[in-house]
Amino acid sequence: MTRVTLIDPSNATGPVARQFEQVKAAFGVVPNMFKAVANSPAALSSMWNSFGALGQGRLGAKLGEQLAVAIADRNARNYCLAAHTGLGRKAGATSEEMAEAQAGRATDARTAAALTFALKVVENRAEVTSSDVDTLRSAGFDDEEIVEIVAHIALNLFTNYVNVALDVPVDFPGVKLSRASL
Repeated sequence: MTRVTLIDPSNATGPVARQFEQVKAAFGVVPNMFKAVANSPAALSSMWNSFGALGQGRLGAKLGEQLAVAIADRNARNYCLAAHTGLGRKAGATSEEMAEAQAGRATDARTAAALTFALKVVENRAEVTSSDVDTLRSAGFDDEEIVEIVAHIALNLFTNYVNVALDVPVDFPGVKLSRASL
């Protein structure tokens, strides 16, 4: 049972109502995570605007979703894993690519480097080395893309924490965690 009220979109007003309209246009529904975060219009705006900004970034939706499932699985976050697996498929990733990303792997060297870096940032609470960043550069990432990877990590940690701390009910098709016990 969720620990905060899930705001009913039909009762939302003002900025929350406007953002719910945008969320519904993007997803076809307003997912529970947004209903929970809508208790704070500022937090909802922050989250929704971050999704929008990063969605327009240079990394692309597919890599963004691959990063999201790797982070969700590493943090044992069922809600985000389920949501981003589906979104990754919509972004053009195959089921196999999403399963591999969930495990922190990819056959594409550039994607693999991004996943490895992201998981190191998560596991080490951002304590990475110059060598770790140089590995991203060697894989073809420039400074703009490296900063975007960090922004994706931060956004996914925010959503992971919201869904766990507030016990948001999963409203996407479930995906089995693979790395929860690591």
